[in-house]
Amino acid sequence: MTEEPHIVVRGLTMAYGPRTIQRDVSFAVARGSVTAIVGGSGCGKSTLLRHMVGLLEPVSGEVLYSGVSFTKADEGERARMLRRFGVTFQQGALWSSMTLLENVALPIEAYTALSPEKVSSLARLKLALTGLAGFEDYYPADISGGMRKRAGLARALALDPEVLFFDEPSAGLDPVSSRRLDELILKVRDATGASVVIVTHELASIFSIADQVVYLDVETKTVGAVGSPRELAASPPSDAVRAFFSSGGVLSGPEREPSGPAKGP
Repeated sequence: MTEEPHIVVRGLTMAYGPRTIQRDVSFAVARGSVTAIVGGSGCGKSTLLRHMVGLLEPVSGEVLYSGVSFTKADEGERARMLRRFGVTFQQGALWSSMTLLENVALPIEAYTALSPEKVSSLARLKLALTGLAGFEDYYPADISGGMRKRAGLARALALDPEVLFFDEPSAGLDPVSSRRLDELILKVRDATGASVVIVTHELASIFSIADQVVYLDVETKTVGAVGSPRELAASPPSDAVRAFFSSGGVLSGPEREPSGPAKGP
């Protein structure tokens, strides 16, 4: 018996006013797998992620988690589903005036009734899981770009999510830090059993961690391909997919952000 997909995106059409970004986007994500959303600049990769976490509403279609429609859920049900999501953004989106411990503790304090001691203990555990034990009292400005990404991941893990979303996690990182972050994402996935959806343009990361690739075609404004990265690279279904895999992924890359200070990845 085939297990029900953890996530189903069904017939999703996304637009900003009269401008259609993508139409009829459909794919499924197996539980515990890693799915990479890729495509040319402006194709709607990050827009799709924002629709999947409810920051944007689709023109039509829906997103389902464990068979329940997130898109059509009422406010209470959607809030309960959001508790099961962990989201990281390109710069980590950490509060600069808070220590790493305070950043990670924030969602735990907001959504649980745990005592301050237990909140602190749990936040320390999440930082340790992402390799940041000993950095609890540091501020985001005191650490490197790679470490800020890991701190963002620690905060995303605060409420033990079932789904982890990453928006260009390797942007601005050097190759060594990027590889270590990929390894950490897989370590966290294996430890928690979470399903992972990642927006990226880094081919090295795609081949290293992705079980599935969803290619968004910027020209046709539709899904151009769905499959494993090696399958799509070996037998690309279109010239656009062939160009992506032969270009090193740079066709879909955003402007590079400056790398963080050399204080360790």
